[in-house]
Amino acid sequence: MNLPKVITDLVKAQDNFDSTAYTNCFTDTAVVFDEGKTYHGKIEIENWIDKANKEFQATMKPLDYSEIKQELKAEVSGNFPGSPIVLTYHYEFENGLIQSLKIV
Repeated sequence: MNLPKVITDLVKAQDNFDSTAYTNCFTDTAVVFDEGKTYHGKIEIENWIDKANKEFQATMKPLDYSEIKQELKAEVSGNFPGSPIVLTYHYEFENGLIQSLKIV
């Protein structure tokens, strides 16, 4: 699967539970939407992913990527009810980094 470098980096960071590397995939003004909550900027994003990594220890297995839709479908496994599940990650990019991420 041909993923943008920033998405490959994001998946690797997630699978290594590396909150700093994960956060470095985002612009300074990025926004993340997950589970009905919105996180603004790198500090909030790093706090969110660090807490999620500790609580759920989730890993991602990319299944399909659409460059046109800018979305990734991935099987996510971890310490949460219903694991594994398939989630869709909707991206907007800016200068090779993620400006917006919506997880559904």
